[in-house]
Amino acid sequence: MASPVCFISIVFIAFGAGFVTTLATDSVMLATTSSLEMEAEALLHTGWWGWYSNDTSERCEWPGISCNEAGSVILIDGYYAAISKVEKFNFSCFPNLVYLDLSFSGSSGSIPDEIGELSSLEYLDLSQNSLTGELPQSLGKLARLKYLNLSSNSLIGELPPFLGELTCLKEVDLSYNSFEGSIPIDWGNLKSLMSLQMVRCNISGPIPCSFGNLTNLKQLDLSYNQITGHIPSWVSNLSKLEYFMLDSNLLRGSIPCEIGNMKNLVALNFSNNMLSGLIPLSLSNLSGLNYLHLDSNLLQGPIPREIGNMKNLVALNFSNNKLKGFIPPSLCNLSSLSYLYLDSNLLQGPIPRQIGNLRSLSKLNLSRNKLIGLIPSSLSNLSSLSELYLDSNLLQGPIPRQIGNLWSLSKLNLSRNKLIGLIPSSLSTLPGLIGLYLDSNLLEGPLLPLEVGNFKALRYLDLSNNKFIGPLPPRIGDCSILQELSLSYNRMNGSIPIQFSYCLDTLNLRILNLSHNNLTGMIPESLMALEVLNLSCNSLVGPIPDRLTHFGPNSFWGNKNLCGDVNGFPRGYLSSIGNTTTSSHVIHTHRVKITKIIPLLLGVLALLSLPFLLWYKCKAKRNTLLPNITKNGDLFSIWNFDGRIAFEDIIEATNDFDFRYCIGIGGYGSVYRAQLPSGKIIALKKLHRREAEVPAFDRSFKNEAKMLSEIRHKNIVKLHGFCLHNRCMFLIFEYMPRGSLFSVFGDDTEAAELDWIKRVKIIKDTASALSYLHHDCHPPIVHRDISSNNILLNSDFEARVSDFGTARLLDPDSSNQTMLVGTYGYVAPELAYTMVVTEKCDVYSFGVLALETLMGKHPGELLASLSTSSSNKIMLSDILDPRLSLPSDRRVAKDIVFAATIAFACLRLNPKFRPTMKRVSQEFLCRKRAVADRLQVISLVQLKNHDLYMDGEGKIQSENYAVQDQDGEIHGTSST
Repeated sequence: MASPVCFISIVFIAFGAGFVTTLATDSVMLATTSSLEMEAEALLHTGWWGWYSNDTSERCEWPGISCNEAGSVILIDGYYAAISKVEKFNFSCFPNLVYLDLSFSGSSGSIPDEIGELSSLEYLDLSQNSLTGELPQSLGKLARLKYLNLSSNSLIGELPPFLGELTCLKEVDLSYNSFEGSIPIDWGNLKSLMSLQMVRCNISGPIPCSFGNLTNLKQLDLSYNQITGHIPSWVSNLSKLEYFMLDSNLLRGSIPCEIGNMKNLVALNFSNNMLSGLIPLSLSNLSGLNYLHLDSNLLQGPIPREIGNMKNLVALNFSNNKLKGFIPPSLCNLSSLSYLYLDSNLLQGPIPRQIGNLRSLSKLNLSRNKLIGLIPSSLSNLSSLSELYLDSNLLQGPIPRQIGNLWSLSKLNLSRNKLIGLIPSSLSTLPGLIGLYLDSNLLEGPLLPLEVGNFKALRYLDLSNNKFIGPLPPRIGDCSILQELSLSYNRMNGSIPIQFSYCLDTLNLRILNLSHNNLTGMIPESLMALEVLNLSCNSLVGPIPDRLTHFGPNSFWGNKNLCGDVNGFPRGYLSSIGNTTTSSHVIHTHRVKITKIIPLLLGVLALLSLPFLLWYKCKAKRNTLLPNITKNGDLFSIWNFDGRIAFEDIIEATNDFDFRYCIGIGGYGSVYRAQLPSGKIIALKKLHRREAEVPAFDRSFKNEAKMLSEIRHKNIVKLHGFCLHNRCMFLIFEYMPRGSLFSVFGDDTEAAELDWIKRVKIIKDTASALSYLHHDCHPPIVHRDISSNNILLNSDFEARVSDFGTARLLDPDSSNQTMLVGTYGYVAPELAYTMVVTEKCDVYSFGVLALETLMGKHPGELLASLSTSSSNKIMLSDILDPRLSLPSDRRVAKDIVFAATIAFACLRLNPKFRPTMKRVSQEFLCRKRAVADRLQVISLVQLKNHDLYMDGEGKIQSENYAVQDQDGEIHGTSST
């Protein structure tokens, strides 16, 4: 039996132990309470949720906040907060934070070092801000980090090796920043990495060999950088890779044969590099590949016949290389192929007759090669074909009448070959044909048998440089939307038919070239509505109608029996030189050479005037990163054309966004072309699946949807609807077949097709759209990202301003401070140091765009050189796009000078001396321009130093333009 002392001791010890345990528990509870109070105070201090509530006891119910069972914050989604300054965020108060999204928050400055204290963080998104400086060393402490997105900021410095220590990382996106140097070797330690995107990061140097360790990678996108060296053979170690993008870099050497071991590849893009050598035979091993782009390199040798084994290919682009030999018949085994581009090579031999086996083909471009023989009649099997380019080859024989069976064809280019015979009447049965180019062949016979009047959709018709005879077809007047017609350099006779001239008043015809024929009779006055007219070198008689004299003498040269006053040339002058050689005075045919054909969206614009709103709930799975987090604000809305919801139609039309319908891939998403059951064609801008799971990305999409749903202007891209859900995000736009102005300038053929008249009109239309945003919307809207990438062109090269993801409403009661957004090279200089957005920021970007449109390239080097003395001798003609001839039409020259004058006025460093877009738009519409005829005598200094500026009331103070007399001598300035 225990003694009393022992018993007392035991009781005391037991009581003491219980007291200590109680103290420890109380201490933990106090620490937890203190931690939660610190979180609450930190959230309250930010002021982000002041609009919603100041009651911190309800913080777990605040929008964008999620807590764990203990009440500690584990998620902060800044989209749901009214963020002003990220500096107010105290990172050290949130030890349990797992998910932090402050994208699109307007944050500026550098990333604070305290971010390294978020020891539990797994998801970090600071993208789409104005963050500057280098990446802090403390990022290397986030050992649990799985997702890192710092894209679309202004981060600088070398890429830090310490990111290689974050071995839990699965997805990294550093795109659209201004880093320098090469990728650190240490990043090869990220063996869990599944996606690495570094688009337009300014990185250089070779791909580090340590990347061979990243065996879990599924997506690697290093496009649009300055990566040098060779494509290493060890890339075959990346056996799980699905998307491999190295396009638009400085890579040299051959494509390694080991590439054929990457059996999971779906998309491969090595275009726009300096790769040489042969196309490796091992590519045929990639049986799952859908998308193969090797265009714009220096590849040589034949197209391997083994390519025919890649049965899942949807898009194949080998254009702009130095490939030789025959087109292998095995290529015609690719039954899934929708896009085939082999243009601009040295291919020879006949077009294989087996090409008719490519039943899924939508676009076929074999132009600018050395192909010979007949056009195979088997092309008639390609019932889905919308584009057919066989121009600039050595093809012979007649045009097969079976081409008339291609009911989906919208544009057909067989120009610059050696085709003979008549135009088959079956062509006139093609209901959707928009452009027909048969010029520069040996075609002959009368045009009357051709049922020209059946071309109800035709906009461009070029039959010049052939051997056609007989009168003009009277039924050409039935082509009610025809815009450009050229029949020059033929043997047409007779007069311009009455039916033709009557219909010209209602036609959309802008350009008419009937020069170098044997036309007789008088010139009808109804031609006055044209923009370009060439009737030179015919046998026309009588006086030149007064209403046509503005076209100038070049339009009428070589007609012996014409007389009249034309722009100061005396009566009888034209007839007196009618016997002389006039070839040097002739305006040559304005021909349209198109390399991309897409069916035109007809009738949609009229129906869009009666849209109605239909709501639908997108069904999607929860976000898998944090299963306990629910997402709010899922929206689905389509303003349909035919009165019923179109969601199912869209999914069906794209086969659930199958890659074969993809027409473009960007850093964050893809653009798809879809044809609805009604026949209407639309464009779908859809986020990649990963980005669709990130709540922050819906912010830009919702902003774009909101802006475009509230504005209406003919030169602003039209929004048909949207689906906004974290896993189902796309916008529905009108379809723009020509793509962006930037892409057109990158294609020599399309750039040459974009003549001076079209370019000036693009500048004018863009000015009209910006004037509407700045002066007709209340409150005003500033676009903030005007660039050639965001000017889209329809099939007629008409401009539409697009991409309103960063657009902003101007608040008259606010400072309008903003993050620095926009495209490098277009951003107004004052925005970098004031961070205050105004309409004049768009005006500066417009000035850059206007100069780029005239030059055919970004004017960065020119603007940098204008401050030097060497620029004093630069003439306007020196900077104009060399792919176009200087205009011979006096009116066109005037428009060019005026557009350049406006551009330099918009580029003034002091914003208050830039004109408003309203004034620019008005001046384009009504100005009588007194400008020199010869562009060679106008210097950039004259344009840059002219007196066009605006006072506080937006009134023109003075405008001086150089005036040149008929002898070509400058006589000073004249105020208009």
